[in-house]
Amino acid sequence: MRTLLIGAIAATGLTDSAGAPLTISPHDFRRIFVTDAIMNGLPPHIAQVICGHKNIDTTMGYKAVYPAETIEAHRAFIARRRATRPSEEYRTPTEEEWDAFLAHFEKRKVSIGTCGRAFSTPCVHEHACVRCALLRPDPAQRDRLEEIRENLIARIAEAKREGWLGEVEGLRVSLAGAEDKLAQIMRSTARASVDLPVPRFREEP
Repeated sequence: MRTLLIGAIAATGLTDSAGAPLTISPHDFRRIFVTDAIMNGLPPHIAQVICGHKNIDTTMGYKAVYPAETIEAHRAFIARRRATRPSEEYRTPTEEEWDAFLAHFEKRKVSIGTCGRAFSTPCVHEHACVRCALLRPDPAQRDRLEEIRENLIARIAEAKREGWLGEVEGLRVSLAGAEDKLAQIMRSTARASVDLPVPRFREEP
């Protein structure tokens, strides 16, 4: 490819700004690509991944533009993306909307952890948090979760004695959820221990 490219450029008779014969290598096309991509709004870190560079400074060295131009090109790219989306998504929220947004995060704190469901989405478990995969259990509530698990085991045994088979199924789902939350706490608090020997002074010969 390099030989064919050199031959093709030589046949054109093109020269550079100093009047010397123009030379182009296959690698120059990477620089052309990066420059064109960034100038048209491609984020530099995405160009870095495409080019396979370990350091973004290498990618930035490929482009024939200044950092300010890169920033302006990226801003123009964001502006074009926003232009294709409904304008109401970018309007200033009302006081009522902002208060509702803040209230959502205040209500994420529950008795045994933190609810991770997205803003403006309903609770599909009717606040049976122990069943919910979006609950992030609080390690400080481990004792409470253990009490919940023991209570569920006792209630399942009672339901079996009374023949409440529908109740048994629901309690088993809650029990599985409680055990899962306890397992999450165990994983998050587990720490690898390292046995270090007592240091000794080396005796001089």
